[in-house]
Amino acid sequence: MRLLMIGDIVGRPGRKAIREILPGVVRDHQIDFVVANGENAAGGNGITWDIADELFSYGIDVLTGGNHIWDKREVQDFIDDEPRIIRPANYPPGTPGCGSGVFSTERGVKVGVVNLSGRVFLSPLDCPFRKAEEILSEMHLDTRTIILDFHAEATSEKVAMGWHLDGKVSAVVGTHTHVQTADERLLPGGTAYISDVGMTGPRDSVIGVKREIIIDRFLRHMPRRFEVATGPYQLNAVLLDVDTQTGRARSISRLFIIEDQ
Repeated sequence: MRLLMIGDIVGRPGRKAIREILPGVVRDHQIDFVVANGENAAGGNGITWDIADELFSYGIDVLTGGNHIWDKREVQDFIDDEPRIIRPANYPPGTPGCGSGVFSTERGVKVGVVNLSGRVFLSPLDCPFRKAEEILSEMHLDTRTIILDFHAEATSEKVAMGWHLDGKVSAVVGTHTHVQTADERLLPGGTAYISDVGMTGPRDSVIGVKREIIIDRFLRHMPRRFEVATGPYQLNAVLLDVDTQTGRARSISRLFIIEDQ
């Protein structure tokens, strides 16, 4: 079975990349199931129902979130009713939405998707390591094919999660930093790992934002409103080949596709 995990979709350029590039990737690589981080899909911060629906129409099966999932207030009005949009599972009890789910491909194969947030340099949510164990104890009853989007800042925390869950999930895929790392590998227990899958959005930017705005902030330390950059766009993703009988990953490979506007 082939799964595709797409890095953080940023604004209109990111959605354009999905629209223009994803269908060819799915066709050429015979992808069975597509997961993407969508927490920055609406103007660079948050997600709306219209934009989520747009991304689903392009072939994405599940959208994951992170620390920006609540930036568009309206998400609270629909996240409980849309299981294909999940937010970090380690938010406190009573938070709208769900942090994991089991979904079916067109061929009826079950795929588990889990979303967790790191705590180093991010909000001090519940422990993601213990939360992962809690979720997996139930999810393993339905499927062994499981992908975890670990939305975290610190590389050490991501690497630790990979080792912690080796053999328990098919893949631990890092998101949040928007810069694709080159450390993809198969861990000994059969779990595919990468520290960060990268960003799907404007190529000539600073993690999706107009570069002059970010440079000015570094130079003057004055607040500036972020604006999504324009120009050439990219799609960052990882392709995962998984044995659905065991849940073990057979391979992980990076995709970094750039298109002119």
